[in-house]
Amino acid sequence: MEDMEVRKKLVEELKADILNALPLNEMSDEELKEAIHEVVFQKLRGKMIPMDDIVYVSNQIFASIRGFGLLDAIMSDEDITEVMINGADNIFIEKKGHLTKLNDRFESQKKLEDIIQRIVGMAGREVNQANPIVDTRLPDGSRVNVVLPPIALCGPTVTIRKFSKTPMTIEQLIKYGSITREIADKLQLLVKAKYNIFISGGTGSGKTTFLNALSNYIPSDERVITIEDSAELQIVGVENLVSLETRNANSSGVGQITIRDLIKSALRMRPERIVVGEVRGGEALDMLQAMNTGHDGSLSTGHANSTKDMLSRLETMVLQGADGMPIEAIRQQIASAIDIIIHLSRLRDKSRKTIEICEVLDYKDGEIRLNPLYKFEETEKSELWKVDGILKRTENPLKNTLKLQQAGINVEI
Repeated sequence: MEDMEVRKKLVEELKADILNALPLNEMSDEELKEAIHEVVFQKLRGKMIPMDDIVYVSNQIFASIRGFGLLDAIMSDEDITEVMINGADNIFIEKKGHLTKLNDRFESQKKLEDIIQRIVGMAGREVNQANPIVDTRLPDGSRVNVVLPPIALCGPTVTIRKFSKTPMTIEQLIKYGSITREIADKLQLLVKAKYNIFISGGTGSGKTTFLNALSNYIPSDERVITIEDSAELQIVGVENLVSLETRNANSSGVGQITIRDLIKSALRMRPERIVVGEVRGGEALDMLQAMNTGHDGSLSTGHANSTKDMLSRLETMVLQGADGMPIEAIRQQIASAIDIIIHLSRLRDKSRKTIEICEVLDYKDGEIRLNPLYKFEETEKSELWKVDGILKRTENPLKNTLKLQQAGINVEI
């Protein structure tokens, strides 16, 4: 901790010298980096300071002038998946599934606000007292949510979901123990045969990650339209790919483009598949209607605590998009549109697992009937702090095999 304090003091002292000595407005980022390193090296030469510290001080000075300050160091750590900033003094990170508070803090609330304005400005968005909540992203694709005072009582609040540089693959999900090779092979066949698949789960259960991995099973010769609030999906191998992203209203309250608008537009773009990052409201109706009108092979995710809960939440979402629509008609739409629901969960040991894979059968006697194909079962090795279990095949056969037959796939799922 003392070393860190010494480094911080050096950064502050040398930054003041550099601000006075260099024509910052006339220098490119590379020129400024070089000049800062030169100044720091000259000032600290002969003071028995390790080279690592000199490099650290140089990087911190540059970050505080042109970068995102303390945030740069946090974002460069590959193991950090989420960053939560609750005002200048309280910074939390999620690393390998565990939340910890950092000892670091921003110089001041003003400094944090400057960084927020820089982040938001880079994406062409604006955030201020009139528009205190904004969703945006960093240049690397990381998802950012900002809430400013007076809405956020603890000071400027920033939540960053880091963007993985390497697209998530099914191979990695197998390695992490989320699914098995056998199940992955079966899911590949279902995607190929154009089953409409819905991924449900709670916060942080890995829905987008799983959707990304599953999307990479889409045949490379198909036209795919992706629709997201904040572009995160990294589909590789598909050439005919169109990525669409929503837009918030500007400070005058105009210019908003919603998921619903994008789904309607996508249907006029001759898609073979539509991939919707997450449905939260009335757009669920448009997505279900698309699935029901020949756009098979669609993939999407939704927030729910169980497979049955997902069906209830979909009903509520559809009602937001079509107030007054009979509940029977809604359930009929859901039952005929969605073929498979994959439910994910974040377990007590913070691991993310696939809990259930269900087939949606039909609507009968007032309810949507489900056919569980796989269920997660804990083994005797399971402990309070470490979950051990497997996704076991139930005895129920897959009932709706028509799409498999049409795709020429004669394999038992």
